Amino acid sequence: MHYISTRGHAPKLDFEQAATSGLALDGGLYVPEIWPALSHKDIASLRGLSYRDLAVKIISRFTGDAVDASELRSLVDSAYSNFDHHEIAPLQKLDSGLHILELFHGPTLSFKDYALQFLGKFMDWSLNSRMQQLTIVGATSGDTGSAAISAVTGSPNINLYMLHPFGRVSDMQRRQMTTNQDVNIFNYAVDGTFDDCQAIVKTIFNDAEVSRQFSLGAVNSINWGRITAQIVYYFYAALQLGAPQQKVSFAVPTGNFGNVFAGYSAFRMGLPIEQILICSNENDILTRFFDRGRMWKQGVKQTVTPSMDIEVSSNFERFLFELLDRNSDEVTRLMRLLTLEGAFMVAPEALERARETFSAHRVDDDETCRAISHHYAETGEIVDPHTAVALAAAKKIGTDARHPMVVLSTAHPAKFSETIERSIGRDVDLPLQLSRLLAKPERYRRISNSSDELKKLMLSVWSQLCWQPRKLDPFSHCCCFGACVSEVSKQ
Repeated sequence: MHYISTRGHAPKLDFEQAATSGLALDGGLYVPEIWPALSHKDIASLRGLSYRDLAVKIISRFTGDAVDASELRSLVDSAYSNFDHHEIAPLQKLDSGLHILELFHGPTLSFKDYALQFLGKFMDWSLNSRMQQLTIVGATSGDTGSAAISAVTGSPNINLYMLHPFGRVSDMQRRQMTTNQDVNIFNYAVDGTFDDCQAIVKTIFNDAEVSRQFSLGAVNSINWGRITAQIVYYFYAALQLGAPQQKVSFAVPTGNFGNVFAGYSAFRMGLPIEQILICSNENDILTRFFDRGRMWKQGVKQTVTPSMDIEVSSNFERFLFELLDRNSDEVTRLMRLLTLEGAFMVAPEALERARETFSAHRVDDDETCRAISHHYAETGEIVDPHTAVALAAAKKIGTDARHPMVVLSTAHPAKFSETIERSIGRDVDLPLQLSRLLAKPERYRRISNSSDELKKLMLSVWSQLCWQPRKLDPFSHCCCFGACVSEVSKQ
């Protein structure tokens, strides 16, 4: 099984190489050279499998010869051993034709755990087998950061540099990252948006001096290993609802398009998906694209759904590659236009093909809060704001009795207590793993919106680690208990 770049000028990699790297050398993203295909008979044979057993079956289609069966089994078992529900991803029925897939039962209470717990274990195994170390540089709009930190914390093989936009993640999301004390974790708050953080990461990956000093990897959804692990829960939900004989639709709250592309990947493998609803907040660049066939930037708004406050959806490039019949030169041209001119357009026939599988819907803050309130009044259950966006979008279009609709519930509501209180007038009970964070000190450094500053800090840490491996206090070069934390508290 090999992987190729969306921009066509990088070497092919196997799964192990793709899952321990970031961007391709040409700036593109890795996708399967050939999509693994499952027949209806193959899919039917997966019915009744536990989540872990299903994960082994699906992931093995992408790992190929890179991981033997017994090792993959061990990695999957380890990845999902600390989830707090025996089903891993329980499916709850709401009203006629509408279901919620609960993806918040991992250690950091978000759907990112379903991929990153596996990816962290896989990376550690791979690095151990090759006796190598890896420096991961990532950006988070809220949940990826804590999930990645949880996945690699304490690893002797991995140092993780995580960037988040200062003042633009929830208080609990920030604490989940910044209360970590391990020496291999470096947290930075960037004066800017998530898109600024993401741009810094991409610049670092393309920096020749950094590349000479570090072996770089990624944990954002630009990493193909993350997409692979997320495909599993689409199959898990659909099989419970009658696949392959029964088609299923999914409503997916999204910002960076990774979760959506995992659903599309399941579709390309043969899972009978009727429709994927792309559910956006007021940062609706994806909705505008599927409305008009034109993608254009117009700035990022801060909303009650911070994990979706993204303008440049990195994983959309993967879909664009498929939509344009894998024409890497055209993908490169369009992505260059988006960078230089802030916009690009696809042909009408390409837009029509995109609409065969996808529809896109925008939900603003008021609608999000109303959806939380209505769901609570109807069921007594509280959903997080991102899940509420998908619920509102699903109810806008109405359910089709012929095809069940699955709403992906992507985070625990306690991570967004301010919005929950605004919506229903009461606090959310904090799970133990979150309540423990309130008494812990926070450590991170606030930096400018500049890749140069991050590069300087990374090289400084690298030079110290060369002399004293694994003994460096990662915050000896940071402001931690002083200005940074007090400034956050004023936001």
